[in-house]
Amino acid sequence: MKILYHILSGICYLLSLLPLWVLYRISDVLYLILYHLVGYRKEIVHKNLRQSFPDKTIEELRDIEKRFYGFLCDYMVETVKLMTISNANLRKRMQFEGVAEMIQTMENENKQFAFIYLGHYCNWEWISSLGIRIHEVSSNTICGQIYHPLSNKAFDRLMLKIRSKGEGYNIPMKETLRYIINWKKSGQKVIIGFISDQAPKWSSTHHWCNFLHRKTPVFTGTEKIGKQVDALIFFGDVRRIKRGHYTCRLSRLVKDIKQYPDFEVTDMYFRILEECINSQPAYWLWTHNRWKRTYEEYLTLQQEKTEAADTDGHQ
Repeated sequence: MKILYHILSGICYLLSLLPLWVLYRISDVLYLILYHLVGYRKEIVHKNLRQSFPDKTIEELRDIEKRFYGFLCDYMVETVKLMTISNANLRKRMQFEGVAEMIQTMENENKQFAFIYLGHYCNWEWISSLGIRIHEVSSNTICGQIYHPLSNKAFDRLMLKIRSKGEGYNIPMKETLRYIINWKKSGQKVIIGFISDQAPKWSSTHHWCNFLHRKTPVFTGTEKIGKQVDALIFFGDVRRIKRGHYTCRLSRLVKDIKQYPDFEVTDMYFRILEECINSQPAYWLWTHNRWKRTYEEYLTLQQEKTEAADTDGHQ
């Protein structure tokens, strides 16, 4: 794995030295390969788009599909570029609005944590540069980002190296609570980004919401931990302005998360994310098999658990 990592790291480093306009020419070629020749995950993309936009015509769906694959290839080369892009260039291309206001709110309300809801929307890797912007505004506030470790150790190590460009802590999903507890004990002020639109495993499925015309299993950890540590809750509204240029506007989602019933804030996040996707549908991660677990399967499993518990209780 070490050899594979060094090979991958070396190739990505050399590619990242190329100017973005050259990388975008590579992206154009990659698009032809992924979309027209290989058809990478086309069946999943077809299904996701068709069920998410039942009112759109075949021509409209095909247009979204083509623009998505073009964006996906841009995302790949932009992620590689993170290895060597200067902070000044990255700051120009990935702009944040509301950072100073968020930090000031933490000070005014004496909050130790601020959580930001994000999605796999636009270039989520460049969002990791938020740490750079935070350090410009506050010297005593750090930034963290939750990530799901990859099964391939070489690729996982490579992505961690790339994501470290943003001067933030990379927090493995399963260790999120441990990191937060340690920071809480130390009194460290922390802003953490949660990409919360992944599909949870059955063991982590506790809530379903209506998202893109389907009953959807969702992660609720952001809301649950937010209530435990009384965090400020923000939403990161990311927009692609043009090729290689994005903005992320940070706005407060709720004023006091503890005042909301369980799952209401999670539902609120998914409603807003859905609005973003509807406005620029090509920039969400449609290759992800988001609805591989259905509500019907969930009900069946719950029924089986109930019947098994009743059987054990009568023995």
